[in-house]
Amino acid sequence: MARDDNGNILWAEKRAEFEKNKKIYDSAILTFRGAEGYDVYNCSIPFEHEGERYIYGRAERRDEWSASHVCRFKEVAPDVFEKVPNSRTYELEDPFLAYIHGERILGGTNVNKQGGEFESYDCRFYRGNDPEHLAYFTSGPKNMKDIRLVQMENGIGVFSRPEGLVGFTVIRDITELTAEVIANAPIVDFIDENGYGGANQCYYLESGKIGIIGHMVYPKTLSDGRVERVYINVAAVFDPETKKTIETKIIGTRRCYPASDQIRVHPTGIPLDDTAFTSGIVMRSDGKADLYSGLSDALEGRITIDYPFEGFGKIVYGDVLK
Repeated sequence: MARDDNGNILWAEKRAEFEKNKKIYDSAILTFRGAEGYDVYNCSIPFEHEGERYIYGRAERRDEWSASHVCRFKEVAPDVFEKVPNSRTYELEDPFLAYIHGERILGGTNVNKQGGEFESYDCRFYRGNDPEHLAYFTSGPKNMKDIRLVQMENGIGVFSRPEGLVGFTVIRDITELTAEVIANAPIVDFIDENGYGGANQCYYLESGKIGIIGHMVYPKTLSDGRVERVYINVAAVFDPETKKTIETKIIGTRRCYPASDQIRVHPTGIPLDDTAFTSGIVMRSDGKADLYSGLSDALEGRITIDYPFEGFGKIVYGDVLK
């Protein structure tokens, strides 16, 4: 792994090496019907309910920021999803799912505004098994995103995301998930202590380790001197006993997905053409994995990759396609 003299991972060099040797078996841009006038991106991973396949998607108009809502879409053809008529929506960004002790947990970022202007955000959680009747039950600390949950053999793992760091703690029951517990999670060695990244979907493995599908961000200086924040898809294996990350690798970049002219421009004026904000993986019957990712803050993509946790056992808990 390429590092500088201070031990920092050189993500741009690591990415170049990955793209030379990448194995992508299939790729697609997801189509969303019934949300005309909105970009749908940064989705959850797909899940099944009563024999049908669905996905939660963040819907937002191209010229608006921090004005998202989350909709449920039904898969009507491979990689084609249609908005469920009259279904419940959530005032959230970047939805994610977990299955904890047989119950579906939906989370996402809630943006709080005062007088129409951004004031703060928090992560909100809903629970239940009927997608139309999920009940709100708790929120994370103020101004903290990327809180993720995973069922373990003996408890529930909780990853926090305070101010550029990552914390980890274990609770016994979902009712113990509170802002205070999340805020007090001990800081751990996670992917790259000098970088900016987080967990997007977590999986408990046969080895007792936690497989993490996440994102990493690194700066790229443009020709005009401005700095773009590049988002890439990463996988990591975390040891809940030692509280250390024991393997990290890139599993996808924007270039791995089909090209598109749908590219959102950040309020700073920088096009988000190198953004791949990870959703998570879904295992396939052939042993490979479908990796889903938001792209350019405007699209959702899918690529088929090798199982990213090879050598650490199969997924025991965390696969939500059920």
